[in-house]
Amino acid sequence: MTLFRPCIDLHDGKVKQIVGGTLGADPAALKTNFVAELPAEHYAARYRDDGVDGGHVIKLGPGNDAAARAALASWPGGLHIGGGIDAANAAGWLDAGAGKIIVTSWLFPGARFAPERLIELERAVGRERLVVDLSCRARRDGARTRWFVAIDRWRTVTDFEILRENLALIASRCSELLVHAADVEGLCRGIDLDLVTELASSCPIPCTYAGGANAIADLMTVDRASGGRIDLTYGSALDLFGGTQVRYDDCVAWNRARRRSDRRKT
Repeated sequence: MTLFRPCIDLHDGKVKQIVGGTLGADPAALKTNFVAELPAEHYAARYRDDGVDGGHVIKLGPGNDAAARAALASWPGGLHIGGGIDAANAAGWLDAGAGKIIVTSWLFPGARFAPERLIELERAVGRERLVVDLSCRARRDGARTRWFVAIDRWRTVTDFEILRENLALIASRCSELLVHAADVEGLCRGIDLDLVTELASSCPIPCTYAGGANAIADLMTVDRASGGRIDLTYGSALDLFGGTQVRYDDCVAWNRARRRSDRRKT
């Protein structure tokens, strides 16, 4: 059952929507689609009141800790936190109100996957409270598309490929995956359906896809393509973030209808 999963992206202490491919070392190259006038806790409270749980708060660089803590305090246990998470600070973010912590770059020192770090983090917080972010970039290999994990705000592409055996390795130590398609993130030009299909067939645990969604119909598309196994996040297309293509209220209605249907089946 595919559900809408909300997000709060933080940059320089503000809620923003950014074109993922421009999030690099050069501030002049950064392309921002939306900068909120309201604080992060406003969005967290909105998600809480509407019952859309399991959303992610992502800190895009430094200067976002205070905003992240305010969001988590507005809905203790209802949101996941990512961005700069490691074994030393993970438990502190759970104490601050995160339902789960999200880790990515720390698992790839020198752009190489370090399984011992994943084991360390699992021991620190427990598998059920750990989400691994395997956001990736696409690479063409002849007629075939391959996806490789990208770290450090998607600037560095690793050699860790989105493959069944790699996903199984990660999934043995965490409860969920979060995957941003960095090449289409923030562009509102459509989802990477091939990646969604690959995740649905290869990922053995719950997974949320983000990147390019631009219509409420994308929820049905992902539901059908994944057999209901992959959840979907909207960003810049959502009216909540200044977009014109997708109504947040429609996403909330989708979740409520799917959950009512699921209860009837049980």
